Amino acid sequence: MSAAPDTLVELRHGARRVLLAPHVGGSIAAFDESRDGRSIDWLRPATPAALAARDPLGMASFPLLPYCNRVRDARFCFDGALVDLSGDGNAFAHALHGNAWRLPWRVGDVSESRARLHFLHEPSRDAARHWPFAYEATQDIALDASTLTVTLSARNLSDRPMPFGMGHHPYYPRTRNTRVHARVAAMWHSTPDLLPTHAGPHPSVGAMASEQGMSADAFDLDNNFAGWSRTATIAWPDEARAITLSADAPFHHMVVYAPASHPDLLCVEPVSNVADWINLDVDRALKGGAVLEPGESVSAKFAWTTRVENSAGAY
Repeated sequence: MSAAPDTLVELRHGARRVLLAPHVGGSIAAFDESRDGRSIDWLRPATPAALAARDPLGMASFPLLPYCNRVRDARFCFDGALVDLSGDGNAFAHALHGNAWRLPWRVGDVSESRARLHFLHEPSRDAARHWPFAYEATQDIALDASTLTVTLSARNLSDRPMPFGMGHHPYYPRTRNTRVHARVAAMWHSTPDLLPTHAGPHPSVGAMASEQGMSADAFDLDNNFAGWSRTATIAWPDEARAITLSADAPFHHMVVYAPASHPDLLCVEPVSNVADWINLDVDRALKGGAVLEPGESVSAKFAWTTRVENSAGAY
């Protein structure tokens, strides 16, 4: 079973539903469920306008390949050569999130509760294909009674080593009562244009580790966090519900995007590298990222597990 290239793919498990938008950067467009006569959005759903515009930034979550977050001035040196991404069609001053989120993915096998999406990048003169290394990627997406699991896989198809990072960019419903719970070692402080400078203390670190968690409105954040335990919970205590993000290695890094200027936006993202890792002069263990040899593959999964409090006060 497969879907037309410009249509949504629906996965279902009981009252739970996931909508995929392969043509919008391989995005997840919605993750929701019906319970006790109400609809619960676990991720911020894409609007009809965002779907019509094919805007990945308006989706519920989208993949980050072949790197996460920003690359300073859209340039870096690798293996003795300058890689210039300034002409790749990215509208940002610093190249952002790679190219897979801005190109369509192909739908592979689909069943009632599972789907596989495929992506193939071949360098060319086309703007969005300016990344000079060939690679392929898949997303295996599976829905069950409690969890939505995504397995990201990629393989270097080039005849030379390729710098690489991956992640996903989920948006969560943000209210005045939304709380974020996580254990991290430090926050990456950054320049005004959001390039990291150093990892160090920040009040958000303690707030997320506290029993009550960090209010999504507590700080103006668009930051990477180091020493993440690879699990984070977003909770809506007034709605008696929570969703927990858990991730495998190499998703050793976490991004929190909770901008004061946009109080409706909240992202807690599993990523394998900090912003601008390829230009950052620190130990690889601190900044993440990888180099894939020709033909080398990498695969890792992350998952969202949902909880709704019952009448007895337990999840």
